[in-house]
Amino acid sequence: MDSKRFNEKNETVGLMDQRNKLTKALIKNIHDPTLAWNIFKRILSVPTSSSSIISCRSVLRSIPIITNILIRAKMVSQIDNLQQLLLQQPQEVSHVSLIALIRVLAKSGLTDLAFSQFQSFRTQFPANPPPVYLYNVVLESSLREHKMDSFSWLYKDMVVAGVSPETYTFNLLIAGLCDSGRMEDAREVFDKMGVKGCRPNEFSFGILVRGYCRARLSIQALELLDGMEGFGVQPNTVIYNTLISSFCREGRTDEAERLVERMREDGLFPDVVTFNSRISALCSAGKILEASRIFRDMQIDEELGLPRPNIITFNLMLEGFCKEGMLEEANTLVESMKGNESLMGLDSYNIWLLGLVRNGKLLEAQLVLKEMVDKGIEPNIYSFNTIMDGLCKNRLISDARMVMGLMISSGIGPDTVTYSTLLHGFCSTGKVLKANSILHEMMQRGCSPNTYTCNILLHSLWKEGRILEAEKLLQKMNERSYDLDNVTCNIMIDGLCKSGKLDEAVDIVKGMWIHGSAALGNLGNSFIGLVDSSGNGKKCLPDLITYSIIINGLCKAGRLDEARKKFIEMMGKNLHPDSIIYDTFIHSFCKHGKISSAFRVLKDMEKRGCNKSLQTYNSLILGLGSKNQIFEIYGLLDDMKEKGITPNICTYNNMISCLCESGRIEDATSLLDEMLQKGISPNISSFRLLIKAFCKASDFGIAKEVFEIASSTCGHKEALYSLMFNELLIGGEVSEAKELFNAALDRCLDLGNFQYNDLIEKLCKDEMFENASDILHKMIAKGYRFDPASFMPVIDGLGKRRKKHDADELAERMMDMASEGMGEKKITRNESAFNGQKQNKFSGSDWRTIIHR
Repeated sequence: MDSKRFNEKNETVGLMDQRNKLTKALIKNIHDPTLAWNIFKRILSVPTSSSSIISCRSVLRSIPIITNILIRAKMVSQIDNLQQLLLQQPQEVSHVSLIALIRVLAKSGLTDLAFSQFQSFRTQFPANPPPVYLYNVVLESSLREHKMDSFSWLYKDMVVAGVSPETYTFNLLIAGLCDSGRMEDAREVFDKMGVKGCRPNEFSFGILVRGYCRARLSIQALELLDGMEGFGVQPNTVIYNTLISSFCREGRTDEAERLVERMREDGLFPDVVTFNSRISALCSAGKILEASRIFRDMQIDEELGLPRPNIITFNLMLEGFCKEGMLEEANTLVESMKGNESLMGLDSYNIWLLGLVRNGKLLEAQLVLKEMVDKGIEPNIYSFNTIMDGLCKNRLISDARMVMGLMISSGIGPDTVTYSTLLHGFCSTGKVLKANSILHEMMQRGCSPNTYTCNILLHSLWKEGRILEAEKLLQKMNERSYDLDNVTCNIMIDGLCKSGKLDEAVDIVKGMWIHGSAALGNLGNSFIGLVDSSGNGKKCLPDLITYSIIINGLCKAGRLDEARKKFIEMMGKNLHPDSIIYDTFIHSFCKHGKISSAFRVLKDMEKRGCNKSLQTYNSLILGLGSKNQIFEIYGLLDDMKEKGITPNICTYNNMISCLCESGRIEDATSLLDEMLQKGISPNISSFRLLIKAFCKASDFGIAKEVFEIASSTCGHKEALYSLMFNELLIGGEVSEAKELFNAALDRCLDLGNFQYNDLIEKLCKDEMFENASDILHKMIAKGYRFDPASFMPVIDGLGKRRKKHDADELAERMMDMASEGMGEKKITRNESAFNGQKQNKFSGSDWRTIIHR
């Protein structure tokens, strides 16, 4: 009997030695995955001893080793094989071995594989569930990878298997529900922890507080903080910082400051994270001076025990200064940061670059880029894209191209943002063909355009009226499986509205509620089949911008009743109107003289919490002006001042127009003085209104003074000269008109809107034939090609005065001009300028009849 036991013991020791040697060989060959795999299979093939515990230990030691080797070598098929090999082992060995395998897979981030093997494990051992720690590991992995379906399955299986959760398990469940936005469920799980025999710890509270804060439910988070003491748990710095950050992001700085004081009362010292949250909130709210004071105290006030600012603090302040346009302060901060190499890194330089670009300092930004290279700080793609964006927005497209060339030569390949920036630059300058070539270049370089890129080009094509090309691009976007998003739909709807296809646009909005972006397939025969309805179109539903576009289109077309119906439909879809939509209705009602309707809309607008904008006031002033309600207009101006809304050029022009129409020209002139005092430059429309009003009142002297001011303010524009000339002519001020016309000729202005035929006819009527002849000669000498009929009254007049030589010379000039053809005329008759005026007795379409007279 003793001999038998002795032999069994020797056999067990021999097997252990054999497995130990193989395990050591496995460790030595971790860099040779194939050999290591073969060694592991040899370990499993060693006969199992009578002691399952000893066998189990030796196998368990080798499983993490071989699993990690296979993961690093990406030998997925061998990992699946490993599971099958372990299932062939004795049940005791197989059970613990598979648990070890799943644990390693989950810890290594192979969540899907770990989950599938966990499910297989539960099928193989339905009556013998894994321990709670394995559930925790796989739950944590699923949460980390946002695999919420797997997460939910694991929790349900845990309940079915009767495995008792730990506090750590509950913390994972609460975190998963918070990340899914299911805050009520998260709170329910939290409240049930006590029922399951688990007490929430500081991490449980921290996770739920963070969830509430992310959901912008800071009040509930604060209530949870207040309830911590009842559970015997003290809040830590992380929980306080989370709440303070949340209040700061919401702009509730007073509540944040009270939390800081409460934190100190609890014996916790605000750290640099606390102060960074406060500084970030103040900068976001535009309270840069308050943020600067805290920043300064952190740097110098050591007696208060304040934390020293870190690189994040410096970057927050730099970003704040740049955002507020305080470039001198930003530059001073940058110079101080340069004194500490650890502070002025790539991120800081990128913030500084963005600040310079956004404030229009493009040259300085390019110098900073050069400085970065000189200092050995290699700009990244964000640095180059920032510079390119600034250049493109300032229409310096060729310079942006050069920066892109520099980027490529630096070894940085352009990305989708780079090309999209360049493409947007070309589109904004109307160079759609070049934008299209950028799109092709982008694809040739292996950089795939995204929906945003295509939307830029799509918008530009609609803007240019190139509908067929827009259709083709939409078709290509669909063929290449781009997600046609709300922006795509809104671009198409806007394009249809502006191209007169309003009914098709209305149909798309209606169809989007049912088919999503697939509703674009209903645009008519030319669009049928462009959009595949099998995609994710249903996710693309009409938004506030969609309704804003369609309501604006209907209002502009005068279809106000349909616009009202769309407004009601929008409200029924739980989309709340903003100031832009209300302003659209107000402007349309005012434009159509429905002032009472406009004010009813205004009342509803204020009732719903939408503030009156500058556009609102301008529309109401325009409407009241059409009804000559001057007193009410001044009341609106007073209201604007109270609200702190500064009138713009449109406001003043509407006022001037109203005052001029009602004959209150002096009041209108005083408004012009007020504009100049406030630094608002009058435009041509401002002066046009006053000039017409003074001329209508036959006060041509003052009209000329206004004209002189206008010329010095707006420049010597054709619109001003033609207006003043025509008004003088209509008012019978022929001599003044002739003088002004000569000045226009001297400046080589376009004469398309000048009623020069009337001037020549009036001069001839007053028998001033030589003056009329001089004007014709001067026009010819300046290279103008004009209406040949202009010669006839002068030729007839000179003939009657027996100046046959002069008459014949002009007749010859007239014949030369007529024979050159209408296409080469520098000036052609502007029909709109002549509408409503008496027909020239010498005009006609058959020029040869006139010439041969």
